[in-house]
Amino acid sequence: MRARVLTLAVLSLFAGSRSNHAQTAANSSEISSHDATTTFSTRVNLVMVPVVVRDRQGHAIGNLRQEDFQLFDKGKPQTISKFSVEKSTDRAKALVISSTENGSAAPAGNPATMPSRFVAYIFDDVHLEFGDLAQARDAAVKHLEELQPTDRAAIYTTSGQNMLDFTDDLAKIRETLMRMQPRGKAMPAGTDCPDVTYYMADLIQNKNDRQALAVAEQDAIICADIMVTQGPGGGGQDAAMRQAEPLARSAASRVLSLGENDSKLALSVLKDVIRRMSAAPGQRSIVLVSPGFYLTNDYRPDEIDVMDRAIRANVTISTLDARGLYVSMPGGDISAPPSNAATAVERDLYRRQSDLAGADTLGELADGTGGTFFHNNNDLKLGFQLLAAPPEFVYLLGFSPQNLKLDGSFHALKVTLKSSAGLTSQARRGYYAPKHAIDPAEQAKEEIREAVFSREEMSDIPLDVETQFFKSSDVSARLAVVAKVDVRRLHFQKADGRNNDTLMVVSGVFDRNGNLINAIEKRVEMRLRDETLEKRVGSGIALKTNFDVTPGSYVIRVVIRDQEGQLMAARNGVIEIP
Repeated sequence: MRARVLTLAVLSLFAGSRSNHAQTAANSSEISSHDATTTFSTRVNLVMVPVVVRDRQGHAIGNLRQEDFQLFDKGKPQTISKFSVEKSTDRAKALVISSTENGSAAPAGNPATMPSRFVAYIFDDVHLEFGDLAQARDAAVKHLEELQPTDRAAIYTTSGQNMLDFTDDLAKIRETLMRMQPRGKAMPAGTDCPDVTYYMADLIQNKNDRQALAVAEQDAIICADIMVTQGPGGGGQDAAMRQAEPLARSAASRVLSLGENDSKLALSVLKDVIRRMSAAPGQRSIVLVSPGFYLTNDYRPDEIDVMDRAIRANVTISTLDARGLYVSMPGGDISAPPSNAATAVERDLYRRQSDLAGADTLGELADGTGGTFFHNNNDLKLGFQLLAAPPEFVYLLGFSPQNLKLDGSFHALKVTLKSSAGLTSQARRGYYAPKHAIDPAEQAKEEIREAVFSREEMSDIPLDVETQFFKSSDVSARLAVVAKVDVRRLHFQKADGRNNDTLMVVSGVFDRNGNLINAIEKRVEMRLRDETLEKRVGSGIALKTNFDVTPGSYVIRVVIRDQEGQLMAARNGVIEIP
């Protein structure tokens, strides 16, 4: 049963003695609460760069400081304006918040039983061959048998078929995995003439590569049985190549369209899973199981967008090359149609370049989000174990590019350590400049949404959270979330004899599997007289939001931000309604 948010926000003073009716009427004009769109200003064009630093033993270290890093954008040094160190275990913390039932103390929730780690396993069934998929599936089953009580796992596929949302039900997870099978190869090898790979199709169609076209033309001569007529009037090899060119270009066009569709599918699934995981109140990891997939230049901005979304949502993407210890065989797939022996060397070269480019995509996604790329290893169960837990420490470096041109161009990034003795680092490799200015209001609205779905505790503003619940029956209850804010730390703007500020307060309730049940956002406008600020609101204000829920375990998240000082506070905890 999904809870229904009651549109009730009761604002009350909780300092000192009671106000009389006249004072209450006066104060009510100074404080108001209503639903509204967020309009906070924010810094735009802030580029976030996750960095993982490891010692000689491969362990992530977390004792470096901002001055230990150097950051370059297109070779130019940048000023690091934002720096933080994220420890993976910090995201798993859950606090028990005080609770009362019908005015009496209620049983506290047990953080040990609440989910603290969410891992989404995405199987690239569009690109995986059956043998590789079967081995990865079997390794995943063994790995997930070790699921802990505070872990939740979800199964997704790039085809969108045979998926399972976050759960701790091992039987359902095993059943979902065992039903998995390859869904790609809409045009199996050997059915097109000539047999052109996606990589070659990109060279032919998008990059006008004459050598790749010539290889395809020569193969078309073989598979289409085009006669090479010598002698006077025959035209020889050149005439045959001209006859084969339309076949080669047509095949390249078809393969390019199919390949782009597969790439778009994989990236869209990643975006959808990141969006889903942004609501998970704990440690968030994605494990992408794939043989790698090639991306044309047209889809590179979408790849960067996936990384940006993951960084903002505190989601780590780790990748597993399901081919294990892989060697590209000369001659390629045995099922491929006959090809011209003269083009064998070139075709093998393109095949190796395609494999490297596909694996590089997996490496980029891992490096760009602070994850790990597991490859060239047949112990896939070990791979799953290593990737399910993100690095213990991830540094987040933020910078604002100066004089950034809104041209959509690629900016290569490089992160170095001033003292790198015995240390190695992995970092985001680059980003694309926006093609238009970012709307500050929309950006700030997104920041608040991300804060709600985070587990980070923020205390710029003193904030206490309490809960109350009333059970009307054995199957229904009303949960009240009360946020108490000390306004003395706020930065009021003085105008017309009033102290002005606006608070945005968001309360959210999540179930035991990390699914967002509902959230309500309230805009609190304060236009306070000096005497009210000093005497009546010195200890703060309280906001109550009611939810209808069923008995069970819940995670509560409250986020507050003020407009003038742009300070933020956030608290989260668990509650058990018996």
